[in-house]
Amino acid sequence: MILTVAPFVTIVILLVWMGFFMFGSLPLMILKHDTPLDARFIRGLFDVYYKAVLLTAAAGVLANAVAGRIVIAIGMAAVVLIALWSRRGILGRMDRLRAVMTATDAGSIRQFRVLHVWGMVLNVAQLGAVCVGLVKAL
Repeated sequence: MILTVAPFVTIVILLVWMGFFMFGSLPLMILKHDTPLDARFIRGLFDVYYKAVLLTAAAGVLANAVAGRIVIAIGMAAVVLIALWSRRGILGRMDRLRAVMTATDAGSIRQFRVLHVWGMVLNVAQLGAVCVGLVKAL
């Protein structure tokens, strides 16, 4: 019983985290990103998202592998790798920009907003891939 429930639960939790981030980060685009508090909050949201996705997808890899659903386990492993790469790249660049960004530095503010948008785009792409993969696997 647990072999059929655990993989399903990890996928549902992963979809919840991805959906929460997608709908939670979109309204934050109204922020100007020009104050340290705005940038710190957005960076913190990305950090929590990546940690949640990494943990949930890693549990999904294990649960699906044990259940014999190798294709889904491989897909979840891809989600883990993309989240690791995104976390390192996006958060690293956000940290570097936050260190030098001022309210009058239009270039840094624009770059931070671009990172915010790219993080959201990667999330939507992953969410779509998980949904399509789930439909194909069933």
